[in-house]
Amino acid sequence: MSLMDHIRELRSRLFKASVAVVIGMAAGLFFAERVVEFLTRPYCKFAIAHSPDAQCLFGQSVMLESFMVNLKVALYIGLIAASPIWIYQLWAFIAPGLHRRERRYSYAFAAVAAPLFAAGVVLAFIVVSRSLPFFLGLGNHFTSIVNIGGYFDFVTSMMLYFGIGFLFPLVVAGLNMAGVVSARKLLSWWRVAVFLMFIFAALVTPTPDPFNMSILAACMSVLYFAAVGFAFLNDRRKGRNNPYADLDDDELSPIDDPTPVSPVDSGRWGSDRYDDTP
Repeated sequence: MSLMDHIRELRSRLFKASVAVVIGMAAGLFFAERVVEFLTRPYCKFAIAHSPDAQCLFGQSVMLESFMVNLKVALYIGLIAASPIWIYQLWAFIAPGLHRRERRYSYAFAAVAAPLFAAGVVLAFIVVSRSLPFFLGLGNHFTSIVNIGGYFDFVTSMMLYFGIGFLFPLVVAGLNMAGVVSARKLLSWWRVAVFLMFIFAALVTPTPDPFNMSILAACMSVLYFAAVGFAFLNDRRKGRNNPYADLDDDELSPIDDPTPVSPVDSGRWGSDRYDDTP
């Protein structure tokens, strides 16, 4: 296909994916209220526990802020509901350029990435539920009015960060499968990796206490060592299929024919011995 044909195909598949997302978003408007109620449940529990006569009320800085939150929720529902369609459209555009083995790897990575991302989202919601009493309890002498837009952005960004954090070991395993880094290198870098994971956890967790940070960093560390174990199995599989796996990269290859070569007479370059004329 020419470049213009590829661009036309990409436009067609993006249009189909967009139509599927819009339809899913329209259907998600009917469930947006329930999803918002579920996301705001941790704050409502704290408000009622703090004052039994209190109501679960949120503020809004502009008139349409609550509507925009429902619209965002409907968009996320549409993305999730239409994910089989837009993922298929994306895959149908990329798959013709991949080999059969690369396609199998892509299926495996997608099958592992989805539950890992979902696990990170669930852990983020638990961390948010635990951190809200700390933040809202700081202002015991003040009346806190939580903005619905800020609350929604805070919760969804936490879910996104935690989901991305849980995908980090999958990236490590992918680099090993691509031959970029070996399992021994990954194992030798475990101190640096754990340190970076704790820094990432400290940046994305909302509370300053070490417990929530340690939960995320510990989960990422376990997944990292699981990826290292997978890398060892993958390197061993490659070693069985590679006849030169036991040789060092700087080691000279053995000579199959040890017969010495006779010296060349430099004065006979014009003789028949070196004449290539047929």
